[in-house]
Amino acid sequence: MQLELIRNATLKVTYGGHILLVDPYFAPRHSLPSFTGRSPNPMTELPHEIDDILEGVELVIVSHLHTDHFDAVAKERLPKSLPILCQPGDEEKIRESGFTNVSPLTQSTVWQGLTITRRQGSHGVGPVVEKMGQVIGFTLVASGEPTIYWAGDTVLYPPVAETIREVSPDIIITHSCGARWDSDLIVMDAEQTIEVSHLAPRATIVATHMEALDHATVTREDLRQAADTGGIAPSRLLIPADGETLHLA
Repeated sequence: MQLELIRNATLKVTYGGHILLVDPYFAPRHSLPSFTGRSPNPMTELPHEIDDILEGVELVIVSHLHTDHFDAVAKERLPKSLPILCQPGDEEKIRESGFTNVSPLTQSTVWQGLTITRRQGSHGVGPVVEKMGQVIGFTLVASGEPTIYWAGDTVLYPPVAETIREVSPDIIITHSCGARWDSDLIVMDAEQTIEVSHLAPRATIVATHMEALDHATVTREDLRQAADTGGIAPSRLLIPADGETLHLA
C-alpha cells in the first residue's frame, strides 16, 4: 500500500488497487480564522496542486464535517459524482453541497473488494465532546494488504484500545498534534500516541494531523523526542511531512 500525507488529516491512500482520499482540507494557507489567536489557519500550504491531489481518486471518506476535515474548497473542487462515505447523520449536509453518491458508513461495507468498517471515536472526553460533536474512525481490510486502523479525531479511550485488541492492525494512523479546545484535549497527544505504540507492539504507527492548525500543542519534533524517550524506534513510529509518501508492506 501507499500512503501520502497531504496536510493535516488529509490522506491519499493507494490500497487494494484503488485510490482513496480521506478528509479533504484544501483551504489556502492563512485563509481561515484562528482557533486560539496564535495564527490564521491552516498554518501550512498544500504541498501539491489540488488537481494533482485529486488525480485518480475513486472514493472519498469524510469522518466528520469540521472545516479542517471537509472544507468549502473541497466541496467546490471534488467531482460531485465521486462516491463519498461519511458518518451517519452527515449525508444530507454533504448532499446539500451537490454530491450525488453519498453513503453513511453505519457499520461495515464492501467497496471494490475493500472492507471498510466504522470504528468509534471520541473528540475529547467529558463536556467538550458535546461541543466537538460525533466523529468516526475506520478500518480497512483487503486481500494481500496490511490491515489499517485510521483512528481519526479521537483521544485514546477504551473503545480505541478495544479496536486495537480486536483488529490487531498492521498499521495505525493517529492524529497526534495534541489539539486542545477550551484547554481540553480533543485528539491524541504525544503521551497517548506512545501508549498506542505500546498497545500494538507489532504495528507501525503513522502520526498525522500535525503542525497545520494553531490549537495544536505537539510538534513533529516533540513527538519524535517523546518516542525516543519511550523507547519507540523510528521505524515503528512514522511521522511523515506534508507531501511525503510512505510505502508500507
